[in-house]
Amino acid sequence: ALFSDPTKAIHQPRTQADSRVLKGPTTHSQGLRVMPRRQRSRVRAALAPGLLAVVVGLRGPSAGPVRHRTPLPHRVTPTPRGAPPALSMVAMQPERVVAQWSPSSWRKFRVYQDVEYPNERELERVERELEACAPLVFAGEVRTLQESLAKATLGDGFVLMGGDCAESFDEFSVNNVRDTFRVLLQMALTMTYGGGQPIVKIGRMAGQFAKPRSSTTETRDGVTLPAYRGDNINAEPFDAMSRAPDPERMLRAYNQCAQTLNILRAFAVGGYSDISRLHAWNLDFMERTTEGSMYRSLAWKIDESLRFMRAIGIDTTASTLTQTPFYTAHECLLLPYEQALTRQDSTTGRWYDCSAHMLWVGERTRQPGGAHFEFVRGISNPLGVKISDKATPRDVLDIIDALNPQNTPGRLALITRMGAENIREKLPPIVRAVRDAGKAALFISDPVHGNTFKTDSGYKTRSYDAIKEELIGFFDVHAKLGTHAGGVHLEMTGQDVTECIGGDVGRVAVDDLNQRYFTHCDPRLNGRQALALAFEMAESMRERQGLPRLVNPNASGPKSPYIL
Repeated sequence: ALFSDPTKAIHQPRTQADSRVLKGPTTHSQGLRVMPRRQRSRVRAALAPGLLAVVVGLRGPSAGPVRHRTPLPHRVTPTPRGAPPALSMVAMQPERVVAQWSPSSWRKFRVYQDVEYPNERELERVERELEACAPLVFAGEVRTLQESLAKATLGDGFVLMGGDCAESFDEFSVNNVRDTFRVLLQMALTMTYGGGQPIVKIGRMAGQFAKPRSSTTETRDGVTLPAYRGDNINAEPFDAMSRAPDPERMLRAYNQCAQTLNILRAFAVGGYSDISRLHAWNLDFMERTTEGSMYRSLAWKIDESLRFMRAIGIDTTASTLTQTPFYTAHECLLLPYEQALTRQDSTTGRWYDCSAHMLWVGERTRQPGGAHFEFVRGISNPLGVKISDKATPRDVLDIIDALNPQNTPGRLALITRMGAENIREKLPPIVRAVRDAGKAALFISDPVHGNTFKTDSGYKTRSYDAIKEELIGFFDVHAKLGTHAGGVHLEMTGQDVTECIGGDVGRVAVDDLNQRYFTHCDPRLNGRQALALAFEMAESMRERQGLPRLVNPNASGPKSPYIL
């Protein structure tokens, strides 16, 4: 996909992928399988034209005339007698023009987590420079992600989001990007094989710089300075010059994002993701660990399957086995940066924030009537909204109505962060309300943010055991209510850090935190902890489907309790 004029239009030539989109979701998706036959056909009829509209809206003038523009139904709402309202499917219109919205309309609203730059003229100069830069993501990628998220909303897929709490300028390197990418590959492979569902891989990368803060200032030894807000805003050293917000940092962040995306695209399609290389994805520091052994055992099973496929004549060099779709997402926080990278499709009038494939608004900025809410309601990217234990069912329904008024699958994800002690009490009323209202929302668990605490020695950390407990609770709630547990959102890294305590094996103790505590913001799971969680999620998926356990909890031996 090429952007011939970044300030006006997105051009996407017709490809084979477009033909696949026109078909809509497969007839074997779990979300459709569980519906009655008549309801299933009506849902397909509504969803397929909607995906067609996504393609039409992204093709641009270079793709030639659109041959078929049959008027689409506005709403199909199958509601079997005696049952709660089913998921309503709304066909997307060829044009999605949001009334009384523009990329700059957020400036009329209250900006939560606002950044006060000392030099407004310098800020405006940087914004103009960013507006002239090339977009970071492309039309075809956004379209494909929305299609995958739509299927996951219907029950055919699971979202894996992971990456750094906050990216930094100093720690940027090809090796660090590669290591996080390959842990995500390992996790996705484990869950795909174990859970039998396609995994949508999204990195908290190439844009996750800015972080919300509970206070705009920080005081040390009687000296008060602006709080550190992320490398794209100010610097971490505690002095007046470093802590002053500097708009030039947005340009540096943009350049690092472009490099990161280049690296990720090369790894995703350049051979590194070839499934025949799955043994090479093990990180060096995990080679002799229990989690590494679990992964190697799984890899040998997949190797045997690949050999069988080749023996019966199946081409294992096809792109589905040698490449992987990979997307990026970050919190929509620094609005001048997001506005500067927003582009309009001149054919459909749609606006896209081209800084990432997907964006989310956090717990501190998701207030209806606030500037961040105003900005994201007008862009056509898939959106996420963080939902804490403080949110009520009415709050969540209002958010869905505001951000996804057409009830389009793949448009909105609800990312719940409630804490291990609250998940089983606070989540069910929200899931029940969304289900009974027939809302198309994808539920994703963020089990890390609600389980953060400070140790007596002053380290900010998280308990692996609490993170796992919240994840298990998330799956249990959806199983009980007959809804789909649709994804997980983790702060993690491929580095061998000691930032989160606990673990099923190789536990990190509180006294170990000072060994490799490298984070610039919040504590992250290391590769061993993240992969162990992937096995836990695979087991939850298998239990939901009535399949035997992937690992044997009663086994004995040096690799116990994980014997495949």
